[in-house]
Amino acid sequence: MKAILALEDGTVFTGRSFTGHGESVGEVVFNTSMSGYQEILTDPSYCGQMVTMTYPLIGNYGVNDEDVESGRIHVKALLVKEYQEYPSNWRSQRSLADYLKASNIPGLEGIDTRALTRHIRLQGAMKAALSTFDLDPDSVVEKARQSPDMAGQDLVGEVTCEEPMLWESGHPVRLDGGLDEFQWPDSNGKWRVVAIDYGIKYNIVRSLGERGCTVLLLPGDVKSETIDQLDPHGLFLSNGPGDPAAVTYAVDAIRNQIGKRPIFGICLGHQLVGLALGGKTFKLKFGHRGANQPVKDLLTGKVEITSQNHGFCVDMESLKDSDVELSHINLNDGTLEGLIHKKLPLFSVQYHPEASPGPHDATYLFDRFIEMMRKYHKS
Repeated sequence: MKAILALEDGTVFTGRSFTGHGESVGEVVFNTSMSGYQEILTDPSYCGQMVTMTYPLIGNYGVNDEDVESGRIHVKALLVKEYQEYPSNWRSQRSLADYLKASNIPGLEGIDTRALTRHIRLQGAMKAALSTFDLDPDSVVEKARQSPDMAGQDLVGEVTCEEPMLWESGHPVRLDGGLDEFQWPDSNGKWRVVAIDYGIKYNIVRSLGERGCTVLLLPGDVKSETIDQLDPHGLFLSNGPGDPAAVTYAVDAIRNQIGKRPIFGICLGHQLVGLALGGKTFKLKFGHRGANQPVKDLLTGKVEITSQNHGFCVDMESLKDSDVELSHINLNDGTLEGLIHKKLPLFSVQYHPEASPGPHDATYLFDRFIEMMRKYHKS
């Protein structure tokens, strides 16, 4: 089935839909991972975006019910060079096409993904429209231009949990009676962690749980006073989509929490920490998305290969507090990848130590959070 992908600058790609009729708009980005398309599809940080996979063969191992990072697909469309119609893997339960169709998410194949990726690298990520109904290039280009800009968008409300949830047996579970009747479970020495869900990935919570944390997920608009009443050992700030500067309510809550308890932020959570510390954020030209991004830990001198998914970055020059220190840098472009406070129990990273998909070089950061809580509560 013929389909058109049109970018806001007038560039048009013609391909084939492998999911039937559909139409969508969103920001076009690319991911350099060779596998992990199911985890990418269900990563809430991709809300509002069409994802181009740079690896040419996608769909070959199918889809299963386990390799998900949230409760649903969040991408606006999946763009690939060649879709593999017949998956071959003992864990596969359905095809990628069937998985996308069930959520009405367009899948496009047959376009030159190398040319599209190169165009984005040169010109920057941009708005786009995809359609099988409208095959007039000028019309589809106009739809792309009329779609919302990613800059200035608060997308947290589209992906956060609607009510508090307790992570139990590998899944988020609603609280009986809500927070009014909530009591931390008898955890036999486990750490009580409040995780603010700006679009959290399941493997982050799994990683905390594996280290003895009892995790309570709270909606992205939670007030600082609510966190104080719950009195957790630590506060975790999750990944998520959109422009961090637009999520002003989260910045206010984090600012009021700094210094009260250990805080660990990842991705959007890291950007919000930067804003709460008085800094600024800016939009990267085409972002960092993939499972092979080199990052240097300035505290140890070690280089990590990391999984990343972000389009905004904290401006280190905007942070005037001398107690805030750069802890990690991206070795491709020198941008900030981590912060640490010299006096307060606070650190954050831009990349994803929980991977899914990707390498596990940075899982030590979860251990660092545990150690930070241990030291803080000993004192």
